[in-house]
Amino acid sequence: MSQQPFTAAALRGAVDLSSLKRPAQPAGPASGGGAAPTTSGGTAGVTVDGSDAALRDIIAASARHPVVLVLWSSRLAESATFVATAKQVAQRYGGRFQLVTVDVDSNPATLQAFQVQAVPVSFALIQGQPVPLFEGAQPEAQFAAVIDQVLALAAQNGVTGTVSPDADADARAAETTGDSDGEPAEAATPLPPLHQKAFDAIEAGQLDEAADAYREALAQNPADTDAKLGLAQVGLLQRTAGVDLAAARAAAADAPTDVDAQVLVADLDLLGGHVEDAFLRLVDTVRVTSDADRNKAREHLVELFDIVGPTDERVVRARKALMSALF
Repeated sequence: MSQQPFTAAALRGAVDLSSLKRPAQPAGPASGGGAAPTTSGGTAGVTVDGSDAALRDIIAASARHPVVLVLWSSRLAESATFVATAKQVAQRYGGRFQLVTVDVDSNPATLQAFQVQAVPVSFALIQGQPVPLFEGAQPEAQFAAVIDQVLALAAQNGVTGTVSPDADADARAAETTGDSDGEPAEAATPLPPLHQKAFDAIEAGQLDEAADAYREALAQNPADTDAKLGLAQVGLLQRTAGVDLAAARAAAADAPTDVDAQVLVADLDLLGGHVEDAFLRLVDTVRVTSDADRNKAREHLVELFDIVGPTDERVVRARKALMSALF
């Protein structure tokens, strides 16, 4: 199945977890969130095989660290393959988020709660709130690009805890990422020092320091694409910090040719996971503006393309729409 991104309209009423959600537990001592609690449902570890019984604990844990939930079916080969890919990506991120996979064939309550029509399907959980990501399987690089957006959204909402793997999770990771002889894969490569400095600054809410670290990395190596992406993501967080979403939308609705107003809402949409809505807004802005305003909207849209990733299908479609708007 090809990727089928959710639109903002699809979010409304898409998921009702009120019957499952438990009150969020307070974060642990100054450890920055720490690991997920271990329960009888098995909710500790970087990768977790979720269940109906454990879902409430997983939702509660999303107040401490970002959770990515993949609903899949063991009856579908493509579905199982994507789960393996997602687990590989989760291990590379070293606990910056928790991946929970739920086989809907044996967990009907979870399937009903999320009201999905096809699997695999992926959601983020941040502070107990579900954020639809995409339907279908995705290549590893595109899945990782989505994870970067989830982490940026989580950081803006103060969810910066990390997850410590348990023994079972380590064993599952070795099985998933091992070679054909059963040997475990190599440990994840540590981040370069300046990238780690930027990540630590983001966790601490020090966005200016994070931006400076990425700029320093780019000064040392202008071809550092990860630093370029990181700087763009931090810029997105800086531009949207403390913004009242309702007020921003009202201002944009009142002034459709105000590029700054449209850019701000596009940034908020992108940060909230409404990628196509962000792109469409700026394409429309390009259509109704001219000269410097039009160029400003175009340049910002291209910057958002870089954040999402050039191979993402949504970027490919939006580039075509932009060309049509320009010519």
